[in-house]
Amino acid sequence: MILMTLIAAAAAVFIYRRYIPVAGIEPVGEKPENKTVIDLRDFNESYKTPITGALNIPVAYLKRYHQEIPRDNLHIIASNKVEKNMGARVLREKGFHVCSYSIPEKKSFV
Repeated sequence: MILMTLIAAAAAVFIYRRYIPVAGIEPVGEKPENKTVIDLRDFNESYKTPITGALNIPVAYLKRYHQEIPRDNLHIIASNKVEKNMGARVLREKGFHVCSYSIPEKKSFV
């Protein structure tokens, strides 16, 4: 019974960190003024469509390279909602103030 409770608790934490939206972060369509822009997309994706002036640190590297991020208001760019949620939570755990986010449209090649 205790094992089932531990498994359920671990699953709940996993689902919360990935899929429950982070409160207080607003979607923004354009690059915001007076905010540091952090590109959380994978290197392969950010290389194809670079964001001028953005600091590119993929979500997988945030815990290792968070010292490189200035202590300003942050705007994050992510490729999807899961990446946005995980990145915002890691940044908040490290003491950063994430204000807004954007998810660029993917261009489909037909």
